[in-house]
Amino acid sequence: MTRGMTQSTAPAALLHGPDTAVANPRSRESSPAKKRQGDAFNPTVHALRGIAAMMVFLAHVIGGVGENVYAQVPAYLAVTEAPWNFGRWGVWLFFVISGYVILPSVLRYSPREFALRRFFRLYPLFLAFSLVFIAVNAWSNAFPELNHLGTILPALLMVNLLTRTEQLTPNAWSLSYEVLFYAVTCLTVHMALRRPLGPSASRAATVLLALVSAGLIYRFPAMAFFLGGICVRLLDDRGLHPPAAWRVPLELLAFAGCLYFGSVQHYGFLQKEMGNPYAYAVLLLTPAYFYLAIAPGSLTSRLLDRRAAFYLGTVSYSLYLAHPYTYFVARHIFVRLGLFGANWPLSLALFMAVVIPVTLGFTQIVYRLLERYPYHWYFHERVFHRRREAERA
Repeated sequence: MTRGMTQSTAPAALLHGPDTAVANPRSRESSPAKKRQGDAFNPTVHALRGIAAMMVFLAHVIGGVGENVYAQVPAYLAVTEAPWNFGRWGVWLFFVISGYVILPSVLRYSPREFALRRFFRLYPLFLAFSLVFIAVNAWSNAFPELNHLGTILPALLMVNLLTRTEQLTPNAWSLSYEVLFYAVTCLTVHMALRRPLGPSASRAATVLLALVSAGLIYRFPAMAFFLGGICVRLLDDRGLHPPAAWRVPLELLAFAGCLYFGSVQHYGFLQKEMGNPYAYAVLLLTPAYFYLAIAPGSLTSRLLDRRAAFYLGTVSYSLYLAHPYTYFVARHIFVRLGLFGANWPLSLALFMAVVIPVTLGFTQIVYRLLERYPYHWYFHERVFHRRREAERA
């Protein structure tokens, strides 16, 4: 597996929504079940999570085939560069969604239960694929620089951002951002609202954590997308939306901006890249589009009011982490069989016709065994709503 798959496009976010529709009396440390507006399930947010995962998946297919099969075919690279770039935008949309959905969980649960829910939501699936990579790399020695504990342990603990080592699981680099964001947000909100250290000490700790947050955004500019999602949550919870007559035109304008600026280049949002004005356009337009897309009566909500989009939202995290493996195996088989021919549009279409259904089938298995089951086993709750319950909400 190429290391480009690990750090190129990706998200989990990718990915992480309200834990359950109704608090289960058997769940640990749940706060009283007084329903807040921010607790309401938003099917559009859920569907956008699935669309973002599919964008990343298709970007990996298009970009990976270009890098590994048609690297010497200028026509392929010219036609596919923009969609490959725009697929990366799915990662940043994931980050905005994470910023939006995490506040209700932080407010609803104690820090201990919040951490447990995030752990059982993310870690079993992440650990399984991490162990697969570690075992295969130890056997093949394809990346010898990654076969040592100094890289493996920070990757498994999801602290590789702080140790400046590489994440091992393909796509999981974004989870390192997510986990850091979860920890800082949970601690900040807990100190600011619950004041566990007493009023004065908690205020001082809140200020310190706010400074830490600002430092993290400066050091890792991609984390600004989480802040954008939090801002959208605060506006949405208060019902603050543009006048109905303006919403669709503004939504189309914001999406057109995301489409243009997201397609012209491949963004990493690293500190050294932030002299680029296009990067700031993506930073501003992505939460702006999301804010307009989740508003009542939005064009996005009407387009995504489909069972397929809802399903993709449900399995988005599994799809995000599982697809590099099916893609790699399918690409290897196609290369061995000589199915990538000179007629690259036909070859790419054939490859997608195979890899998409295979990946979705594998994703369903992974979702049931490694994502849904561990969470349900521990909390006796579903990770996500069923569609019919969301429609009644």
